[in-house]
Amino acid sequence: MSAKAISEQTGKEFLYKHICTSAAVQNRFRYASVTAETDWQRLTQEHPWLLTERLVIKPDQLIKRRGKLGLVGINLDLEGVKEWFKARVMRETTVGKAKGVLKNFLIEPFVPHTQEEEFYVCIYATREGDHVLFHHEGGVEVGDVDAKALRLLVAVDEKLGEKQVMEKLLTHVPDEKKQVLASFVVGLFKLYEDLYFTYLEINPIVVTKDGVYVLDMAAKIDATADFLCKAKWGDVEFPPPFGREAYPEEAYIADLDAKSGASLKLTLLNPCGRIWTMVAGGGASVVYSDTICDLGGVDELANYGEYSGAPSEQQTYDYAKTILSLMTREKHTQGKVLIIGGSIANFTNVAATFKGIVRAIKDFQCPLKEHEVTIFVRRGGPNYQEGLRVMGEIGKTTGIPIHVFGTETHMTAIVGMALGHRPIPNQPPMDAHTANFLLNASNSAATPATTRTASFSEPKTSGEFNPAKKSKADLPADSLHSILWPLKNMVTGDWKEAQASSGCSGAKPTTLFRKQTKAIVWGMQTRAVQGMMDFDYVCSRDEPSVAAMVYPFTGDHKQKFYWGHKEILVPVYKNMADAVKKHPEVDVLISFASLRSAFDSTMESMQYPQIHTIAIIAEGIPEAHTRKIIKMADEKGVTIIGPATVGGIKPGCFKIGNTGGMLDNILASKLYRPGSVAYVSRSGGMSNELNNIISRTTDGVYEGVAIGGDRYPGSTFMDHVLRYQDTPGVKMIIVLGEIGGTEEYKICQGIREGRITKPVVCWCIGTCATMFASEVQFGHAGACANQASETAVAKNQALRDAGAYVPKSFDELGDVIKTVYDDLVANGTIVPAQEVPPPTVPMDYSWARELGLIRKPASFMTSICDERGQELIYAGMPITEVFKEEMGLGGVLGLLWFQRRLPRYACQFIEMCLMVTADHGPAVSGAHNTIVCARAGKDLISSLTSGLLTIGDRFGGALDAAAKQFSKAFDSGMLPMEFVNKMKKDGKLIMGIGHRVKSINNPDMRVQILKDFVKQNFPSTQLLDYALDVEKITTSKKPNLILNVDGFIGVAFVDLLRMCGGFTRDEADEFVEIGALNGIFVLGRSMGFIGHYLDQKRLKQGLYRHPWDDISYVLPEHMSM
Repeated sequence: MSAKAISEQTGKEFLYKHICTSAAVQNRFRYASVTAETDWQRLTQEHPWLLTERLVIKPDQLIKRRGKLGLVGINLDLEGVKEWFKARVMRETTVGKAKGVLKNFLIEPFVPHTQEEEFYVCIYATREGDHVLFHHEGGVEVGDVDAKALRLLVAVDEKLGEKQVMEKLLTHVPDEKKQVLASFVVGLFKLYEDLYFTYLEINPIVVTKDGVYVLDMAAKIDATADFLCKAKWGDVEFPPPFGREAYPEEAYIADLDAKSGASLKLTLLNPCGRIWTMVAGGGASVVYSDTICDLGGVDELANYGEYSGAPSEQQTYDYAKTILSLMTREKHTQGKVLIIGGSIANFTNVAATFKGIVRAIKDFQCPLKEHEVTIFVRRGGPNYQEGLRVMGEIGKTTGIPIHVFGTETHMTAIVGMALGHRPIPNQPPMDAHTANFLLNASNSAATPATTRTASFSEPKTSGEFNPAKKSKADLPADSLHSILWPLKNMVTGDWKEAQASSGCSGAKPTTLFRKQTKAIVWGMQTRAVQGMMDFDYVCSRDEPSVAAMVYPFTGDHKQKFYWGHKEILVPVYKNMADAVKKHPEVDVLISFASLRSAFDSTMESMQYPQIHTIAIIAEGIPEAHTRKIIKMADEKGVTIIGPATVGGIKPGCFKIGNTGGMLDNILASKLYRPGSVAYVSRSGGMSNELNNIISRTTDGVYEGVAIGGDRYPGSTFMDHVLRYQDTPGVKMIIVLGEIGGTEEYKICQGIREGRITKPVVCWCIGTCATMFASEVQFGHAGACANQASETAVAKNQALRDAGAYVPKSFDELGDVIKTVYDDLVANGTIVPAQEVPPPTVPMDYSWARELGLIRKPASFMTSICDERGQELIYAGMPITEVFKEEMGLGGVLGLLWFQRRLPRYACQFIEMCLMVTADHGPAVSGAHNTIVCARAGKDLISSLTSGLLTIGDRFGGALDAAAKQFSKAFDSGMLPMEFVNKMKKDGKLIMGIGHRVKSINNPDMRVQILKDFVKQNFPSTQLLDYALDVEKITTSKKPNLILNVDGFIGVAFVDLLRMCGGFTRDEADEFVEIGALNGIFVLGRSMGFIGHYLDQKRLKQGLYRHPWDDISYVLPEHMSM
């Protein structure tokens, strides 16, 4: 969500820190927060004014009208404050419908003043700008400020001046206080803008001869602006609404959400409830909550939440295990139900997310059975058949009752089954995969096809609903009249006046997309672009709809895509200017820019007159940015779809990004050719569900748009409804509205005034909100009612009264659509067209593999590491476990080289070997080469490689050779003397014997250190003992023929592999044979070579040239003459 309430203390802290005004703001930072755990002695030390001043105390928990509720202690000394606090802290209190415990309190200095010195000021955001309300009488008895207060609209991008404030707002203020108040209000407005407030109310603000006092304050900030305001905000805590506790599980999910590109939400309503939900999609989550409440489950509904935006398997697992942990803490006499629901996904891989849920179910299978949990599943979207299959399998293997349904079942039908209102049907076997959709075999001649099932899993009688008939009646006379008409902040005159008031100076086209429409895609979204091209191909377009892509992070290049069976190249540009210049035919921009860059890229794109439509996919764009985008779009005549949207689709013509999902859903919902029904929705997932419902109940979709879930979508319901009204091919209109905002009332207006004459079927989701005791912020940022007229119940009633067809619930939406459609067919308005099979489109290899339809031999195999999951795995061991077990570098090497978890002493020995082989000075060949290369100006990798290439039998590579020679001699039963004599007779050097500097009299301390460790820790040292016996023989002939460090490591490693218990004899010998031991020297000496490289660069050594006097020039005699 975007607009989030902050505590009074946080709001005042922001104000005191950042307000810029000539008015003297008093009592800055003079407040103290107290809870039941507060140490009063320490508190008075930190705030000594508590001991000397009269005080005010009040709860700081988002409670409205505290004064009228008797929740403010006024003009008390510290002891009086303590008594007042003690009488109320941790006590349950009822505020409206909400019951909650008073926990957090705020103490401030008492400000003596008169009633005449109290004023009221409020600033709040709307689509067209920010409204400043001011009333010259503030305080507890301020009453209906909406009716009383003077109001000033500061339009988007406009500034507020003191002169405006004095003339428009301060007309009833005494002259001596006007300047102070004007300066304060202007400073407050600047603060409101700079810190991205969406609501800021001070009641009362007190103005005395000493200055301005901010007594009570309520505020909301746009949480999506965190990336802009972090430096000013700091770490903000958003308290829950009064009456709802803040649970650690909610904080955990919020933290997961913040770290993820997906959307994860959780609100606990009743932890003891028996009905739990795990729903995919912001819109769908609201629909499921509505249906549960409609069927009488409001008191047993335990939670609200959603997961969407293609979360990974691990993220879904973390989310699911949190839900399952919560629901298996307390038993319920009737058992519990878990509803795993969702609409038809556009781009989320259903199988991947379900695998995460299945993992969680496996982990909790015993508690789930103990608590008698029954699970109901309904889902559609990419790879949903596989997801449903694995969900059904886990039910069979665990014995947990799991009922699984796909797109053939109406979305909310499982709620009725779970609550006992519907029978649970015996489901036919699910399709194993989506391949049956890719090769069209349909012979049906007309639509809707007679083989389509109804919108529900079982039939209903025809008399169960009574859709309202269109009427031109006057205003409704029901009890809702007073709150619905006239509406606050809404133009109630002619609809044309309403359009004019928006400031739209550029004419916007009625038709956004045609079969020739060309688009630029901003962002490297190759999967979405391929989906668009597949849609284009199946719609029999002549050319792809994507003309170019823009991606600032790479140079200009070409990107490969498929057009049917053949490959094509799409140009990718670094900037928008080049793209539009080279593709003048483009008039649509699809922006996948991130929430941080979407504003700038969209504002830039609107500078090009050829761009008429822009779809902004990103979620989380600050509302202030969105409003600026809307203003410029209105001026330029550009239609904005989004932000926070999946886009839209016009069957047979064009689709935006991932709209409509994979090809299987495009074909199943017959989106490859136009129907007669147009829809507009907020939710992307629910728009795909509408595609499904419409395809099953009518001749299909003509056009559909998801305007996005933000409070201020770039285009509104009415914008698109009017387009559909003026489009001849559209015969009926469907609107899926939701709680929050007042846009649906403009549709009522249009119907009443005759501007909208086509049948409109409308339903506003979020009807459950009025049944909750405390405020719940749903998945979409705009899904929150700030007044009675913004509730879904009020809007549904208004639409019904205006003459729209409004079902009793979402459950009945499909039936209402079918009834209206059948009437239009019966009266000849709609003539169903002949069905034409679409061309076949081959499936991408990657997706076919994902579905398990194909197999191919792998190019190569690996058995040591797997990076594909949520966590890196070394030889079967997660990286977190590697660190948890403190395995160290030796342990990691054991996993990656030997696929074993080696004993502790073995890991230590490996690390010691790396340490002693790290370097042996600059004179050895490898270090010398590295230094020469570094001084020639080469880079680190080149210099390191130059040194490593010298490693072989003569330098460093003796580990393998020594291990092989000594092992062969020992295993064949040769005596040490026999071995030495044989090597001498064969004219071969004994690898690992001999040193240029060290000798029996000047031993190599590296060898001595390793020898002491090996003798003390290894279970057996047979080969080492054999090598030491050989050393005795060789040193008796020459003192420097010692067992050197290479030879020691080689023979000791053989002992380690053979005797540690982790390897068979054959495995141990194989590791020696394939060169594993030389790897120890290579790895260790690389550290030294890198050190020499860095040393030469640090010393800034120049190009190396070998001195002449160190070279013996020996030329043939005739050449020298």
